Amino acid sequence: MSGPMTDRERFYATMHYQPRDRAPLCDFGYWRETIRVWRQQGLPEHVTHTNADQYFGMDYGLDRVMAATGVEVGLAPPFEEIVLEDRGDQELVQQWDGVQVLRYKWGLSIPMTLGYRLVDRDSWLKYYKPRLDPSNPARYPADWEERVRVWRDPNRAEVITLPCGRYCGSLYGWLRNWMGVEKLSLVIYDDPAWFEEMVTTVADCIIGVMERVLATGGHFDACALWEDMCYNGGPLISPKHFKQYLVPHYRRLVDLLHRHDIDVIWVDCDGKIDALIPLWLEAGVNAMMPVEIGTWGADPIRYRKEYGRDLLMLGGFDKRILARSEKEIEQEVYRLAPLVEEGGFIPFCDHRVPPDVPLENYIFYVETARRVWGHDLNLKPSPCLDQK
Repeated sequence: MSGPMTDRERFYATMHYQPRDRAPLCDFGYWRETIRVWRQQGLPEHVTHTNADQYFGMDYGLDRVMAATGVEVGLAPPFEEIVLEDRGDQELVQQWDGVQVLRYKWGLSIPMTLGYRLVDRDSWLKYYKPRLDPSNPARYPADWEERVRVWRDPNRAEVITLPCGRYCGSLYGWLRNWMGVEKLSLVIYDDPAWFEEMVTTVADCIIGVMERVLATGGHFDACALWEDMCYNGGPLISPKHFKQYLVPHYRRLVDLLHRHDIDVIWVDCDGKIDALIPLWLEAGVNAMMPVEIGTWGADPIRYRKEYGRDLLMLGGFDKRILARSEKEIEQEVYRLAPLVEEGGFIPFCDHRVPPDVPLENYIFYVETARRVWGHDLNLKPSPCLDQK
């Protein structure tokens, strides 16, 4: 192999089990609280959750990769964010998706949901369905032509996935966010026609937006979907209903992507995903991210044995290990190394790095990953290691 590969070449080779100079080194991101805590442990002030991947010497951060299109596939326009009540350290807020949450002013990652705007068919027709029109010009950035120019460049070095907003959409997860797990679960049984209408409307919006983006002739390296439809015991929707209502629309989307030569399609789903992996694969969604290990003991090595090379994976490094000892961190890096070498797998912390991970532990993880997974070969500069 002659010379270092670009990020894009390395990503493509990895996801297609082809020869490469080394594995990609990237991250999924960091809690905002993590950056605040790390500053107290010596992290420079100029490092934020949006540029930390550069400070740690990663090839790229997925947050930046997935923000490259500037196109919005979700609610347009979003609801106005309004502070409804000041409660001292906390505030009751109407979010951009119409949901009322109680959040700390200094920013917990997961606020407490207290109320929903989507409660029945009338509220669906009044507030949500009109915001799922794919032709709304507000979905598309003002610098559209410049972005299209970048997408069309077949020789660019950067990875650009096909998200609109940060993801290309969600057939279940958005609805669950908008009306809550309990209400949505009842709708599936009490009014299945309405549930199917909502899923179809969301899918039509996603596909309509992506048709315009893909019609530009842009070259995209992957498509990122989001669901978060599982918890520690399994899926929040039964596999039967998943196959009945969701798989046909995933298939529509996948067929569109395949017509434009996009064959790496991942879904961001936390929790115990085992029961849904075969159905995603059946629908053509062939990559799982972030392969959250959790208390249920998921394992990318086991998934490779079970599904072979049909299943691509991203993530899979147990975030809890990062808060433990250097020895345990090193052991896990080496345990995953054979899978990293095989390809079809890009390892990183199995969710955004939480604030209980000491900065020195994370720097040790970065240093070890660069040496073991990256073979100290063609690496990006790492200011955090230069300062050691």
